[in-house]
Amino acid sequence: MEKSDKYNRQGFSRIRWGNLLENLFIVILVFYPLRHIGWGLDLWDTGYNYTNFRYLDKGNMDPMWLFSTYLANVVGNWITKLPNAGSLMGMNLYTGLFVSLLALMGYFFCTRKLKMPKCIVFAGELLAISLCWCPTAVVYNYLTYVFFLGASIFLYLGLVKEKRGYLVFAGVMLGANVLVRFSNLPEMALILAVWAWDFLAWKEEKQRSKVGRTGMGRTGLRATEQTGQFPGAALQNRDAGSCEGFWRRTGKHTLWCFTGYAAALLVLLLGIHIRYGIQEYISGVMRLFAMTDNASDYKAASMVMGIVGRYVENLYWVFRMAMIVLGGTVFFALGGWLEDFLLRKPGDRNRILGRWIHVGMRLLWAVASVLTFVWLYSRICSSFFYSYDPILRPGTMFQMLVILIAAIRIFDRNCSKEEKLVSGMLILIIPLTSLGSNNGVLPACNNLFLAAPYALWEIWRFVRYTGDRKIKQGLILSGFPAKGVLLAFVILCAFQFGMFGAKFAFAEATGIQEASTTVDNNEILKNVKMSPEKAEWMTEVSAYVSENELQGREVILYGWIPAMSYYLQMPPAFNPWSDLTSYGYEYMEAEIRRQETLIQESGAEKPVILLENIYALYEEGGMEALEEGGIPESKRMEVDRDPKWELLMHFMDSQGYDQTFRNEKFAMYQIP
Repeated sequence: MEKSDKYNRQGFSRIRWGNLLENLFIVILVFYPLRHIGWGLDLWDTGYNYTNFRYLDKGNMDPMWLFSTYLANVVGNWITKLPNAGSLMGMNLYTGLFVSLLALMGYFFCTRKLKMPKCIVFAGELLAISLCWCPTAVVYNYLTYVFFLGASIFLYLGLVKEKRGYLVFAGVMLGANVLVRFSNLPEMALILAVWAWDFLAWKEEKQRSKVGRTGMGRTGLRATEQTGQFPGAALQNRDAGSCEGFWRRTGKHTLWCFTGYAAALLVLLLGIHIRYGIQEYISGVMRLFAMTDNASDYKAASMVMGIVGRYVENLYWVFRMAMIVLGGTVFFALGGWLEDFLLRKPGDRNRILGRWIHVGMRLLWAVASVLTFVWLYSRICSSFFYSYDPILRPGTMFQMLVILIAAIRIFDRNCSKEEKLVSGMLILIIPLTSLGSNNGVLPACNNLFLAAPYALWEIWRFVRYTGDRKIKQGLILSGFPAKGVLLAFVILCAFQFGMFGAKFAFAEATGIQEASTTVDNNEILKNVKMSPEKAEWMTEVSAYVSENELQGREVILYGWIPAMSYYLQMPPAFNPWSDLTSYGYEYMEAEIRRQETLIQESGAEKPVILLENIYALYEEGGMEALEEGGIPESKRMEVDRDPKWELLMHFMDSQGYDQTFRNEKFAMYQIP
């Protein structure tokens, strides 16, 4: 009894410490994504998205972006109504929780359903969080990832457990995702995973039916026992592997998924129709297609080539790593032959020499792996963690590694069909995530919450269980060279991604290098640290807006400063990022004409105009002023040839605007 009590206490202690460790993992995964909520000021995407969320009810949002990212804007608008959401830090906290949710979804699915080791999954989720370069204010990205991951999880559960409700709900999430971001439409390709699963199940059942037809002999009995069926059951299911059964099951699974997909689309489109009218939605989405006339990088061919081109470019390094592994394999084969030759010869001296060769080869390859790490780091990595460069190549190669591992597992006869299902979904998820963006493969780096734990798990199993394989007498195929290079690359990625996650925070498409000063006269920016230069700009313009009671006044922004509408609490008169290429001239012209009509016919208050300083210089003295101001020639030509800027200047002249405020970054214009 005493011995039994001792074992029980030890088991209880292990469970208790295991639970404590997992609770620690969960706490870290929740709070680690919030590490930068008060760090830095972004004049582009962050404030631009919060502007759209805050003023959605006022009808100031451009219809193209309203409807092409409708569900994300609705969710963002709900967030603005939560407690303490009236500041930049508050909004960053709430939107940052989307990353926490993704990490927890990935963690619980991988540990509970896929039975991966908790420590490995936790490490994978940390890598995935660290690679999230996109500001969390871009809710249409992170909500897309939540629905995409959720759909993948429900699809897996529905197929493995044969639960139609899960399949319907997977379809619902994919259908809703089209309303989160219209470019999520290609995600319906995830149905390929359903068809692949049904094919694998059909092959397995076909094999079982063959076993059943072998009769009740000893061989047939043993085979049916291994499949988990009694011989009689195998005989009864002899038609389970028929083509008719395959098509029936595939059609049924496809129908359940499509039912959920169509239901989500119909319900959400009905809500849009009731609130806005379906014609408004169609018009907004059609403008999205017309946008490619001005922004060619959003064309489907351009986006696909951007993804493929990045993978092809990095094949250069993949090929060289493969050559290193191949060279090591040949080296170990020759060494293994010599070792085997010496061990087969009589005498202690030969046995000792053979063992030394065995140990020496591994020590030499350990050194070679370290040198590979140093070589790779010097060639594909950057230590400037305030840009995308540190993760661009290793992040792309990590994606390629996941796809390679998944492909190998799919064609491995010893791999279970459940693991093949996950592998197939990852081959779809990684490229599909990047479609719809002009950022190449970078969006996929933002959505590795399933891929990163999967890769680390497969690598861990390969390193732990793969040994030397004797092909024939004296010829050995060793897995040690591949292990060494693989571990070198994983360590490189862990270091690079971890440092990037610790130091990078998005601001104007690059990282924040200095965040030490706060702005004290702006409630939106309360407690947010930024560079002294930006703090000075914002303090001056915030003071002017407060002194002249301009909060709540409509503003026209021009010059890559769309976030200023949110920071100054001034609703945009129309699209706050009107200088963006994707916002066509004809639409801005229509908005300018609408403003003129409101002013002339109804006596509406003229909006305030806020320009970036370069446009104010041009407005004062043309190209000469820009040249005297030290503006580069390419930028001068861009301003001089901008038809939308000419349109705005004409509006300012015709309405009699005067400059009322100016600092090093901004210039404000009002009617005297």
